[in-house]
Amino acid sequence: MAKKLSSLDDLGGFVFSTNKEFEFDNNEEQLETLPNNQQKLEAHLDKKNRGGKVATIIKGFEGTDEDLKYLAKKLKTLCGVGGSAKDGEIIIQGNFRDKIIDSLTKDGYKVKRVGS
Repeated sequence: MAKKLSSLDDLGGFVFSTNKEFEFDNNEEQLETLPNNQQKLEAHLDKKNRGGKVATIIKGFEGTDEDLKYLAKKLKTLCGVGGSAKDGEIIIQGNFRDKIIDSLTKDGYKVKRVGS
């Protein structure tokens, strides 16, 4: 028996049209990375859902995923630890908030320290 479709998302991105004059327009807006001096980042410390271990989280990055991953790699190398970058956030393992704030400020970013 065929699976019932509950929404257009179940089609896997396909939309069917009987209009012969329909032109598919796939111009997705590409998010451009703001210059360093226009970025407003926040530096957080987080212990939740990490088994009691601390992580430094940088939020507020506006730009492409490639630039986010490049910045994350730079910060991970600076601190000598692991981490990840996704959904506009950079997660660095450990409490390196002050070191990261100093480095980002030298690179021209506006960084706000959030929390105690």
